[in-house]
Amino acid sequence: MLPNDLFASVVVALEWCSVAVFATTGALVASRKQMDIFGFVLLGTVTGIGGGTVRDVLLGDLPVFWVKDHSYLIVCSMVATIIYFTAHIPQSRYRVLLWLDAVGLALVAVLGAERGLAAHAGPVVAITMGVVTAAFGGMIRDVLGGESPLILRREIYVTAAMAGAAVFVGMIEAGAPRAGAMAVAFAVAFVIRALAIHYEWSLPPYKARAGRTPEDIARLGRDEKP
Repeated sequence: MLPNDLFASVVVALEWCSVAVFATTGALVASRKQMDIFGFVLLGTVTGIGGGTVRDVLLGDLPVFWVKDHSYLIVCSMVATIIYFTAHIPQSRYRVLLWLDAVGLALVAVLGAERGLAAHAGPVVAITMGVVTAAFGGMIRDVLGGESPLILRREIYVTAAMAGAAVFVGMIEAGAPRAGAMAVAFAVAFVIRALAIHYEWSLPPYKARAGRTPEDIARLGRDEKP
């Protein structure tokens, strides 16, 4: 079992990793849209800090994490600048984007849930914070990049984040060590998302049904009369 100080350091390190990963995905979208370097930095930064910002605002943890420590902004800018000069190297930037997004999704889903529990928000709210943290950065990225947000597609995305956050909260509530719970929950979220990417899994969509015609409505009205 990790001491509290060491566990806190691990959480901070994971948050740094998640910010860098999401900043990379934002910069990759900028490369697909052939933006200039300032577009790379903007998209990389808002993607890297977007989900955590929404989480902190909802939890009332103000000022938000990147205002307390502006180094997060510097890291996002540096990552985006590096991608500006190297984005041409991968043969399929979209596949790289998907897999990096899967890693970021799993990381921040667990971190968001952990922050929710640390704020004494309760299990349900903690799971919601995990989903919010995982989804909003990518949503901002896709909207600014002019792409259909992954969260609104038929792919299994939010489900993976919710599963990871729920596993973490459930294990903590059962008395499991926090470090072990984080590792298991990350694995659950990542594996679900990875399988969805590999096998192109999706949840069943809503099937449209034929509405009632004016004749059907009139017939029902006549049947209901005494």
